[in-house]
Amino acid sequence: MPYGFERVLARLAEIGYKEIEFAGYTQSTEILGRQITPTEIRKILDDNGLVANGTHTSIQPATFQQQLDIAEELGMKNIGTGSDPTSSAYKAEWDAAADIWNELGRQARARGMRLYTHNHDAAYSFLIDRGPRDAQGRQTLSSGIRRLEYFFEITDPRYVFFELDIYWAYVARYKHQKYVNPAGQEVTDLFDPILTVADRTTRFPLFHAKDGDRDTSVPNGYQMTPLGEGDLNFQQFFQTIGERNFHHANWEMDTAPGGADNKGQSLDLAASSYRNMSDLTIYLDK
Repeated sequence: MPYGFERVLARLAEIGYKEIEFAGYTQSTEILGRQITPTEIRKILDDNGLVANGTHTSIQPATFQQQLDIAEELGMKNIGTGSDPTSSAYKAEWDAAADIWNELGRQARARGMRLYTHNHDAAYSFLIDRGPRDAQGRQTLSSGIRRLEYFFEITDPRYVFFELDIYWAYVARYKHQKYVNPAGQEVTDLFDPILTVADRTTRFPLFHAKDGDRDTSVPNGYQMTPLGEGDLNFQQFFQTIGERNFHHANWEMDTAPGGADNKGQSLDLAASSYRNMSDLTIYLDK
């Protein structure tokens, strides 16, 4: 039998969670047991003392107002996307994305919400924005600025916000260390997730608190673990970035589901991760 949606949220509340982030609106009746409307979800949240603090889904300009309607019904203060603004390494695509996101961010703010983009390691690789052009007319070298750092500068801080996935940020530190500059020289530059946030801390209302063990035998340099069982220093991270009453951290672990062999694993890991996350509350919004 499916572990009903109502019971899942109730269990998360029992564990101690206060806020929930939804990863889109697509529903699986196999998981949820049935189709559930936003009105029902809001009631279940309210009944369990839970708040929907955001959602990351596919943002489509043509349907954005309907997406805002759903987010508003759920009582959300944040609405975002589960992927980077663009997968491109090239400046022109990021310029185009900024124009769209600035406008959608204005629409979200008019409805009392913040628009945010969720980022994985590729967003912290280097922008291709200098040097000779290839056959498609695209530049082939880098000034050394990272893609998302460029996006920070060309988007309006009143309207466009970010959700940093801490695990993937440290993967970026491991993977994206070198670029070729306009002189044709290979340059090493280490990405610092803490300073990236600390320099613009109020642009990061949300985080994915996801842990990992350092393991250089795998391409990402880390293996995911339950929070508190890995090598990432969350205390240092949240203590350093400041603005403790502004930030909200969501536990996430891509490898939490146990499949048919252990259907309750994700909730078990949610419980153990919460115990470790609760030690961070002095650095986070309560």
